[in-house]
Amino acid sequence: MPIELNTPDALEYHFYPIRNGFCQFRVRAPNDAHVALTGEPNETHPVVEVFIGGWQNSKSVIRYNQTKPEVAEADTPNILSPNEFRGFWIRVIDGVVTVGREGEAAAFLSWHNPQPFLVNYVGVCTGWGANGSWIIDDPQPQDLGWQGSQQVATELRSSFAGESTGSPCWVPASNGEVPPEAVQGGTDGEPLFVARARHEGELIPGKLVPSHNVAYVAFGGGEHPHSDYEVLVGCRPNWIQVEGNQIPPQAVPAGETSDGEPLFIGRVHHEGSVTIGKVQPSHNTCYIPYGGQELAFQAFEILTCN
Repeated sequence: MPIELNTPDALEYHFYPIRNGFCQFRVRAPNDAHVALTGEPNETHPVVEVFIGGWQNSKSVIRYNQTKPEVAEADTPNILSPNEFRGFWIRVIDGVVTVGREGEAAAFLSWHNPQPFLVNYVGVCTGWGANGSWIIDDPQPQDLGWQGSQQVATELRSSFAGESTGSPCWVPASNGEVPPEAVQGGTDGEPLFVARARHEGELIPGKLVPSHNVAYVAFGGGEHPHSDYEVLVGCRPNWIQVEGNQIPPQAVPAGETSDGEPLFIGRVHHEGSVTIGKVQPSHNTCYIPYGGQELAFQAFEILTCN
């Protein structure tokens, strides 16, 4: 069940457990909704604080260990409301803190912590002249009811952690290795498998070409090979034809941009091949690595798992 809470203008955090560094909540306040991410149910360092609608509801920031200057900030005029609840999500994956609005896949605030720690608790409060009402979702993943970015973040947690509870998961591999139950997603003279690799601070889905001993990802206009990669397994694939940003709720999230936007798995029929690439919702585009280039398509298929 969701937790409901009223917080006076006292800047005193109320702490609740979270799982896998992910929380979602709704808040009604005129300004200064403060959130603390900690390993213990108190403000003991290390602590990451997210201030939403600070500075008279004009900007939002991330602060580390209660020390200025802020490590990240963004202009967010009127992001909070004293009259209606506004929803937000926060997640921490491999030290990357991202903050977004309910129903939006892209984050409006992000920061990479060079000294990551395990986040087990979230604390909330309001301050600086603001009284707030909060609705905090139960930390049980199966109870998450929000659509859009919240579902994306839940599935991302499982895939990044490599959990296997009947859901798709990612298996590390290298040098052309194809793990058992790898998902075939394309063909280009040989089977191509769904893979992903880290490149320029991003985790990008792409294609594994076994005969080349690498996985290829699309980035910055080019096709980039990686001998170390992860392969999607444990999924009965179902490819759905879409255009632009029509992302099905059951689509498989497979990575993130450096700004914290989730990336999905897409494929395109191109020049006799079926080539796997990345779907970036904010661009309304599927990018595929092909012939040394990054090619963009507005019509494509996106992967869901049965």
